[in-house]
Amino acid sequence: MANLWIWLNFTAFLIVLEGKELFYIFINSMTKTKTLTSNDWLSITSFLVLVFAMIAPIGEGLLIAFAVVFLAVGISSAVHNAEVIAERVGPALGTLILAISVTVIEVALIVSLMSNDTADSPQIARDTVFAALMIVTNGIIGICILLGGLKHKELGFQLVGTTALLGVLAVLSTLTLILPLYTTSTNKGTYSAGQLIFVSFASLVLYGSLVWSQTKSHKNFFSASEGEVLPTDTTATKPSKKRAITSFISLLFSLVAVVGLSKILSPTIESTIAALGAPKAVVGIVIAILVLAPETLAAMNAAKINELQTSLNLALGSGAASIALTIPAVSLYSLLFDKPLTLGLDTKGIVFLMVTFLAGSFTFGSGRTTSLHGLIHLVIMASFLAISLMP
Repeated sequence: MANLWIWLNFTAFLIVLEGKELFYIFINSMTKTKTLTSNDWLSITSFLVLVFAMIAPIGEGLLIAFAVVFLAVGISSAVHNAEVIAERVGPALGTLILAISVTVIEVALIVSLMSNDTADSPQIARDTVFAALMIVTNGIIGICILLGGLKHKELGFQLVGTTALLGVLAVLSTLTLILPLYTTSTNKGTYSAGQLIFVSFASLVLYGSLVWSQTKSHKNFFSASEGEVLPTDTTATKPSKKRAITSFISLLFSLVAVVGLSKILSPTIESTIAALGAPKAVVGIVIAILVLAPETLAAMNAAKINELQTSLNLALGSGAASIALTIPAVSLYSLLFDKPLTLGLDTKGIVFLMVTFLAGSFTFGSGRTTSLHGLIHLVIMASFLAISLMP
């Protein structure tokens, strides 16, 4: 309880850092007749929850509930502030800042649960990365294509850039989730120290090359395709230097709060899932949903205004970062602290992975797509969730 209160009070610093921005939200709404967006309302609600949690006399059960809300607020705040910084510094460095911020959150949650040394701890990283992969390739993409297709009938995207993203994801998932099943140096589903180092290095090189292609050498392959509607607002400016600095400070507070709360809440998360009788793989799904929630909203908003390429860049790019940055970080933790790490999928996971990339090759094989393609991916996602809950 004492440690939890410490982290809750630390998270209260976000009130000071985020409060100023909330003030501007209200001012802009009143003076410029700006309609509050869903993200604005989320920020305002989070702010009020933080204030109430700090001043209200609450018991242990409600305290933990608030801590879970704080964790979600911390994740949302971290991603939001990373996006502000990314707008300020440009796409090349900004993409890395956003990816690293999300990775810190994901790794913090994974490592916190792995440190509990339960029987299922070695599989948490695998379950989280695989869940993230399924969410981005089937959940996010399925929703975006379905929403965009229902509104605009047919959607266009950059064939070369999108297939490159899908190819990177296919190689990363094979190296990290399938190949460990067929090595002979260690137990099935695991890598030796040397193999972990090689796979981690290869993943980083591949992701770095992807970022370079997206932001430097082949930017046109990842921009809006012909027929896509581009934003017409040319008055948008970069965030000011002062706002970028404030966002950087808030980002640091958010990341530290997430790491601390993750460590405190990890036993509660596991015990709650066990009490509900849910399979242990659900832990990974919960982590992936928390981490990918902000990107999901951004991708959906882009799809609604016929910017499918932006949605694909967000979704597939998030999936690539989740594997290419998280696996090396977790591998380093495993090697330094001698923690067992199981990466190989079971048979059901391999089947879902194969059908996902098979469906993806059909969806992204022509440069045009419809709502039916989105529904196909959503059926795969629903099947994954159903089998995860009812193995």
